[in-house]
Amino acid sequence: MSERHACRLVGLGRSTHRYRLRKAGRDSELRTRLKELAAKRMRFGYRRLTAMLVREGMPANHKRVYRLYREEGLAMRIRQRRRIHWKGMVTRPAATRPNERWSIDFVSDCVSPGKMIRMLTIVDECTRECPAIEVDTSLGGLRVRRVLDRIVSARGRPEAIVLDNGPEFRGRALAAWSEERGVRLEFIQPGKPVQNAYVESFNGRLRDECLNANWFTSLNDARCKIESWRQDYNQQRPHSSLDYLPPAEFARTQAEMSA
Repeated sequence: MSERHACRLVGLGRSTHRYRLRKAGRDSELRTRLKELAAKRMRFGYRRLTAMLVREGMPANHKRVYRLYREEGLAMRIRQRRRIHWKGMVTRPAATRPNERWSIDFVSDCVSPGKMIRMLTIVDECTRECPAIEVDTSLGGLRVRRVLDRIVSARGRPEAIVLDNGPEFRGRALAAWSEERGVRLEFIQPGKPVQNAYVESFNGRLRDECLNANWFTSLNDARCKIESWRQDYNQQRPHSSLDYLPPAEFARTQAEMSA
């Protein structure tokens, strides 16, 4: 029986029957690098890993990476977070330039002896940069003021700061600082953390990728590991809201466009 007749009987195209896989090992280099990145950044999904591979000059697209990602069993089970459905009105437009608006908040965790630590997190709403994460066992209003002064001296002052109604933010120290610096304080409504969504989202990444992934033996150990994560977040970590650019790189492009 001829090949043509046999293929017609089983409904198979002759080109499909004759096809032989070419370049069987063409994915080996990409597969190896993907596994290395996934082992180092266990909380990253395939899209963020794709962005990192492309930045390294690897010939990758998201479909190809997703196939290898599934074949290697790299997908991790992600705990679904409770969705907050916001039905209120948008109270302010999105920031369009650096230092237009910052968001600040507190995060709590503990070190191995059981001692609680607090972190003051600060995010630029336009570039998504985190200029500082202050870590200590106690952070009062005067300490918040000193941290903000340090950041302002390095990158300039913001036009406004979005914050909640915590006692550290509602005290006299921060109120006096805002008057002296000419910075507007925009307090969210009580019980509405979604109004401070930028820093809340950042805090979620901080907890998922740093706090839950590390064991802190002391306050100094926590400071070192959290600062290392902050630097990586600003300089290396692709941000989905910035077309998968790291915040620092996006900030540089904004500065070049405004120059």
